[in-house]
Amino acid sequence: TWKWVVGPMFLYLCERLVRFWRSQQKVVITKVVIHPFKTIELQMMKKGFKMEVGQYIFVKCPAVSKLEWHPFTLTSAPEEDYFSIHVRIVGDWTEGLFNACGCDKQEFQEAWKLPKIAVDGPFGTASEDVFSYETVMLVGAGIGVTPFASVLKSVWYKYCHDATNLKLKKIYFYWLCRDTHAFEWFADLLQSLEAQMQERNNAEFLSYNIYLTGWDETQATHFVVHHEEEKDVITGLKQKTLYGRPNWENEFKMIAGKHPGSRIGVFLCGPEGLADTLNKQSISNSEADPRGVHFIFNKENF
Repeated sequence: TWKWVVGPMFLYLCERLVRFWRSQQKVVITKVVIHPFKTIELQMMKKGFKMEVGQYIFVKCPAVSKLEWHPFTLTSAPEEDYFSIHVRIVGDWTEGLFNACGCDKQEFQEAWKLPKIAVDGPFGTASEDVFSYETVMLVGAGIGVTPFASVLKSVWYKYCHDATNLKLKKIYFYWLCRDTHAFEWFADLLQSLEAQMQERNNAEFLSYNIYLTGWDETQATHFVVHHEEEKDVITGLKQKTLYGRPNWENEFKMIAGKHPGSRIGVFLCGPEGLADTLNKQSISNSEADPRGVHFIFNKENF
C-alpha cells in the first residue's frame, strides 16, 4: 500500500508548500471602493501576479481571522495593472473585512491603515475558454455575474487594441437577479460598454438581457409606466429590464437561427438547477450534422 500512497502524498505536500509560499508574498491594497448595498471592491497588486479572465483567488485577512481562506472571483481584466475582487457583506467574515478596511467610517482612510491581505492563486475556471468561440452565451445568476465582469472588460480591451484579430464576434449576455441590489456596480460597466460600442458603430457586438426574477405587482406596474422612456429606470441602460425568467428554449432557437453552422460556447456561473436546464437545452438544440450548429456547455457552480 505504501508504494501507492507515497507518490500522491509527496505531490500533495509539494502543492501545499507552493500554496503556502504564494500566500506569504506581499499584497498591496491600492484602492477600496464602496459600492451601494454594502458591496466593496478591493483593488490589489502583487509582484509576479498573472491572471486570465474568469479566474478566482483565495483571500485571507489576518486582522479578521488568521485561519479562514475565502474564494472570490477576479473582476478585473488581465490587461489592467491591478487585480480586483468584489465582496458583498453577507456574513461575519465579510463584515469584519468591511470594518477592517475602514468602510464603516466617514473620513478618508490612509493607505497604511488598511489591513494586510494574503492571496493564493489564481485558479482556473471554465470561463477561460470564452475567446475560443466566435459566438458565446454568458449566463450569470445573481453574484455569479462576477466572472463575466472580467470577461467583458477583457473583451473591450482586446476590441480596442486589435478588433480584426479578435476571434469573438458576438456576445449574448444574460443576467438573472432576484432583486435590484446587485445591479448597482455592474450596471456601470454595462453602461460604459454600451456607450463605447455605439461610438464605434458596433452596438450589435454585445446583446444583453437583464431579468429581475423576484418581482411583485408594484414593480410590474412601475415597469409598465416607464417602459416608453429612453433608458431603463432601474439600470440606466437602453436595454429594458425584463421581469420573470427567460424562456431558454426560445433563446437557444433564436441564437441557433442567427448563427447556422457555428460552435457556440455557453458559459454559466450560477446554481446547479440552472446548469441542468442549460445543459439540456444545449444538447437538444445542437444538430447531429457536424456542419450544423453546436452548443458547447461550460459551467461553474456556487
